[in-house]
Amino acid sequence: MFQPSHFTAVVLFALFASTVFGITMRETPRKMFRYGLYCFVLFVGSTIVLSWVMFLIAR
Repeated sequence: MFQPSHFTAVVLFALFASTVFGITMRETPRKMFRYGLYCFVLFVGSTIVLSWVMFLIAR
């Protein structure tokens, strides 16, 4: 059975959510791809930043 780590789950969620956002929010394929990539970077980047913030608060 597949049991992903927390980070893998976040990356999978970011991939699927940004794909849906890109397809539904923009008109042309180029804009869809760029917006999807932008959303993906924001999802993963904010997860990394917030995890460090929580780590520092917990210390």
